[in-house]
Amino acid sequence: MTATAATDLPLWPPTNPDHGPFALLDEQERGRLDKPVTRVRLPTGATAWLVTRHADVRQLLRHPAFSANFEKPGFPLLRPLPPQSELERQGGFIRMDGDAHTRLRRMLTAEFMIKNVRRVEPLIQQTVDEALDALQAAGPPADLVEAFALPVPSMVICHLLGVPYADHGFFQARSRTLLDRTAPVERVRTEVGELRAYLRELALARHADAATDLISRLVRDRVATGELSVDELVGMALLLLVAGHETTANMIGLSALLLLREPGRLDALREDPDRAPALVEELLRYLSVVRTGLPRLAVDDVEIGGRLIRAGEGAIAVLSLANRDPEVFGTADEFDPYQQAHQHLAFGFGVHQCIGQPLARAELRIALVELARRFPGLRTTATPEQLSTRDTSVVFGLNRLPVTW
Repeated sequence: MTATAATDLPLWPPTNPDHGPFALLDEQERGRLDKPVTRVRLPTGATAWLVTRHADVRQLLRHPAFSANFEKPGFPLLRPLPPQSELERQGGFIRMDGDAHTRLRRMLTAEFMIKNVRRVEPLIQQTVDEALDALQAAGPPADLVEAFALPVPSMVICHLLGVPYADHGFFQARSRTLLDRTAPVERVRTEVGELRAYLRELALARHADAATDLISRLVRDRVATGELSVDELVGMALLLLVAGHETTANMIGLSALLLLREPGRLDALREDPDRAPALVEELLRYLSVVRTGLPRLAVDDVEIGGRLIRAGEGAIAVLSLANRDPEVFGTADEFDPYQQAHQHLAFGFGVHQCIGQPLARAELRIALVELARRFPGLRTTATPEQLSTRDTSVVFGLNRLPVTW
């Protein structure tokens, strides 16, 4: 495809932020982008195939012919990749393939199994209770993102990893830069380097530590035995720290807004907390905070959705649009907590499916149940269209959610 022809393609991600936090595309964007497989232009000037249907996204994400390695030539990046040294690449298993990915992921699998997450539910409950105590004591009005949605998952992941929550301002600011598609490349490289240096210092201080947090245990059980290098541990911890608070924080904020704008939703949850698990699945489906999609590179020719994607071409699996596929979800464009939403792809699919999903589900469930129980008069003081959203972030969400009670 020529450069001239590429400029005529629709841009992905779309740039119109005016349709509110719950509509994925406006009418014009839907006409150009909401098709099974569409050729699109990326902000870098490259082109890629946009895959949006549920079955096609599943096929793409489980197919061995698609690589998650960002550094392969032709990979469909949404911004230029900062230059990295060999040491800086280590540990980020989310962008690895095959045995390299499996080796590191297996070291963490047991940590996030459902039975182990159940053991930390008392910690989640305590964290939620303390955050709501502080919110109540401070009195209205409040910003629910700053006072509740962001600190709860941040405190939990800090406790699990062994990262001091007192440093949350440092790592939250740098996490936002890392996820901002418009951040200058050199700034991204600098701030990621600062995060890695911070986590490396923490890891090196744990060699003689008897603590039970994840970093300490990995140092003792994996680094000390030679199974894992310090730099691999740092890369793994960086991934868990960023993903462990950003995704859930944005889900809590958007979920609260959605439930507040529909009268009776929080009342029903307060009256019957057993509704929460099914409600959480529908929230995950409907909100799908990773809206820019999961990028992959074809290493062999593969047919997806009736299109031949050739080796060397990029493809983007759009989880949010797959989760609005009317062939799978009866009321796809509506929020319906009574429908079966368990087939959603909010956590991805295949070997790279989000490892922390049991933890995220538990945090979201406990946070929403307690918010409904403790604040029966909670209401937002802004319309969805008045709210500032994170439109340039890889993880979509609200910047603020003003509330009163």
